[in-house]
Amino acid sequence: MTLRSLSKQVLHHASKYPILAVTGPRQAGKTTFLKTTFADYRYISLENPDLRAFALDDPKGFLAAYNEKVIFDEIQCAPDLFPYLQGLVDEQRVMGQFILSGSQNFQLMGKISQSLAGRVGVFKMYPFDLTELKRAGWMKEDVAQQIFTGAYPAIYDRNISPTQYFADYLETYVYRDIRSLKNIQDFDAFDRLIKVCANHIGQIVNYQNFSALVGVSHTTIKQWISLLKTSYILFELPPFFNNFNKRLVKSPKLYFYDTGLASRLLGLKENQLSPEFLFWGPLFENYVVAEFVKQNAHGNLNQNFFYWRDSNGHEVDILFQDGPKMHLIEIKAGKTIKSEMFKNLDFVAALVENFTVKKSLIYGGITNQKRTQYDVIAWSEIDLKEF
Repeated sequence: MTLRSLSKQVLHHASKYPILAVTGPRQAGKTTFLKTTFADYRYISLENPDLRAFALDDPKGFLAAYNEKVIFDEIQCAPDLFPYLQGLVDEQRVMGQFILSGSQNFQLMGKISQSLAGRVGVFKMYPFDLTELKRAGWMKEDVAQQIFTGAYPAIYDRNISPTQYFADYLETYVYRDIRSLKNIQDFDAFDRLIKVCANHIGQIVNYQNFSALVGVSHTTIKQWISLLKTSYILFELPPFFNNFNKRLVKSPKLYFYDTGLASRLLGLKENQLSPEFLFWGPLFENYVVAEFVKQNAHGNLNQNFFYWRDSNGHEVDILFQDGPKMHLIEIKAGKTIKSEMFKNLDFVAALVENFTVKKSLIYGGITNQKRTQYDVIAWSEIDLKEF
């Protein structure tokens, strides 16, 4: 297992908080990471039926048995523990006493905000980011292959075919978790929704349109997409509509956390993904946007990312502020740099006031360029800490 980028931040905060929480998708490597990083802690999985029953039936007795240097995995399975954890850490005031892990963001964060606010350092772990893949020597040489393979650790650790892995992942984890969160009656419709989402990568979320395509109400679509976000399958990139320009799009865009899973949902097989594929551009854009999200979380950088689009179609794919600097980032899947790739960057930059603007182009080629007005960054060289 490659060293995860989150290690340094998590270890640092273990001396600052009595409880740490690490959340993220199933199979993203959380358990291995925590067992390795906190090797002297006891590991308790609350998916174990006997341990879960103990925790649910007698939370006070359970915490009397497991009260010091313990990792509680899938903690959302035993929600009654949270108020007892609060009393215990308030009384003992020991830093790094408990490590919590979970794969259902809504349940875990809801319980933390109710019972443990101010007592928990919260971190997110996703499948490998690009810097982690490079460190382990696992990054693919070809961008299409990297997009298709995705970044889940088991694919690399155990040399599993991405086609087989994501078929199993959907059945074993995605659908199982969704069933545990909500009693979905029409599972065929839910399956259609996931595939509709894959067909709308990088597009603005339109619940009415999705409703017509899936055959359920737009209210149900909202609920199901919320479940997919809760389970770390999808995320939304919000629009930036502060100040500059009047007629801006104000709805979020939809992305998958992992392009390998999205490729599977689009029906792709090994070696089928290429620049000629209909969804090549959206998949490349998803790869880059997800890379920013992953590196931001793994580096604990606390950046907020947006996109910008006006009613005339001018757009930059990623926008974020860093102090007095405004970063504008355009994403182009092409391997050849063309002058028209910079047009939207220049258009939006001209509207920005009170910030120093940095314009960057991330593209499908292999060579970085430091131009007078722009940074040109190859798909394989994305490093958020360098922005």
